[in-house]
Amino acid sequence: MKNIDELLSSLSLTNHISLQDIPKMDLYIDQVIELFEEGFKETKRDKKEKILTKTMVNNYAKGKLFFPVQNKKYSKEHIMLMSLIYQLKGALSIKDIKDCLQILNKEIVESDFNLGEFYESYLQLYFNNVSTFQDDLQEKAEAVREKLDSIDEKNKLEMERTLLIASLVSTSNLYRRAAEKLVDEISDEEDKS
Repeated sequence: MKNIDELLSSLSLTNHISLQDIPKMDLYIDQVIELFEEGFKETKRDKKEKILTKTMVNNYAKGKLFFPVQNKKYSKEHIMLMSLIYQLKGALSIKDIKDCLQILNKEIVESDFNLGEFYESYLQLYFNNVSTFQDDLQEKAEAVREKLDSIDEKNKLEMERTLLIASLVSTSNLYRRAAEKLVDEISDEEDKS
């Protein structure tokens, strides 16, 4: 199996869009796409993959995942929300993302909510999660090796890889299910009000 340190390095876990990366002026859609392509280019599985497209942004707008755009320009707040959408769509449905971001959108439109502070908090948690993930991946890889130590097979490497994949996916599913339950709580509260 690939060295876990090499695997971690290849994941480009520190790629993100920081507040400093987002221009203070509003951007047209092509500029937004370029910002995302540059910010997340190292996270692509292959060079043809698109991080963000006009169609995606238009679908997010039609689906009301973020508050309305003014004069075909996207504000700093829109870009922060799109960055959150980019992260959330790996595990949640578009409906769940809309429910999750609904309160943020409402606060941005109706009050003086500082989305920048919220986004910075998210990034801090993200980097804490990266650190935890790196340690956890090392531990999971070691646990897999220990489980397969007794197997004397010519396909041991593939078995090790497959067992680690299954372990990572099951962990991911547990976290996704917990996130979905929290989204359901948001939806239930909205239905009651």
